[in-house]
Amino acid sequence: MEKRNKIIYWVATVLLAIGMLQSGIFAVLRTKQWVDLITPLGYPVYFLTILGTWKILGVIAILIPRFKLLKEWAYAGFFFAMTGALASHLACGDYAIKAILGPVFQTIFLLSSWYFRPASRKIVSVNQ
Repeated sequence: MEKRNKIIYWVATVLLAIGMLQSGIFAVLRTKQWVDLITPLGYPVYFLTILGTWKILGVIAILIPRFKLLKEWAYAGFFFAMTGALASHLACGDYAIKAILGPVFQTIFLLSSWYFRPASRKIVSVNQ
């Protein structure tokens, strides 16, 4: 069971990291694809730089050892970013598979990574 959980954790974490790092870099670079993606949603283009920078920093936080509280914040930030992206597309009537699948899969990866993370990466409550 422990080996299975470790495999699930690392597969989900690597997929999450690749997706967030890629989208973070493209956002910071303000590629045409990303500008075309967020403009119809009503977000300003400078939002890409902010979001992209936080995604890149979040990937670093999740992958490096220690800093458990920082990891929790990174997971929370990713959750809000991905569910917010999904809600934004749906609220604007953008039901395209391309717009919906990215946030949905990234949310699945991040929840799996968070749930199956090893004890060394969890904050342990003193009241347990």
